[in-house]
Amino acid sequence: MNEEELLELYGLDPDEVNREAIRQLLHQEIENQNLEDNEVLKLLCIMLFCIGNVEDTELIWQAKQMNQDTSSYIDVQLLCGAGYEETLFYLENMNGEQAHKEVLYLRQCEPYDFVNFSKTEWVSNYKQYYGV
Repeated sequence: MNEEELLELYGLDPDEVNREAIRQLLHQEIENQNLEDNEVLKLLCIMLFCIGNVEDTELIWQAKQMNQDTSSYIDVQLLCGAGYEETLFYLENMNGEQAHKEVLYLRQCEPYDFVNFSKTEWVSNYKQYYGV
C-alpha cells in the first residue's frame, strides 16, 4: 500500500477503530527488509500519533530505531501523540531496556524539540504537507 491509498482508506487523522489495522501495517513495514523509502513508514507513525494512544509510542520508537535514515526521518514528536508528559509517565512506569532508552532520548530532546509542543500544530502541519 502506498501513501495515497493509506490516506484514502484511513485519512491522516484516523478513527480509533482503525488503530489495530494501522498498527499491523506498521509492524509489516518494520519487518520489511526491502523498503524502497520511508514514506509509508512515516505516514503510519503519523496516523498513530494522531490517534494518540500512549501505548503506540513503543511501536513508533521501533520504527524510528530501524536504521539511521528512519531515526532522522521519523520526527521525535511522533513518539508523543498522547502528550509529552503522559508519554514519559507511561515509559517511566514500564520495565525494559527499550522504554529506558526512549525516556533518555525524549529527555535529551526535550529542550530542543518539545518547547511549546502542540500536537494540534503538528497535525495541522502534516495535513498541509499531505494536502488533506
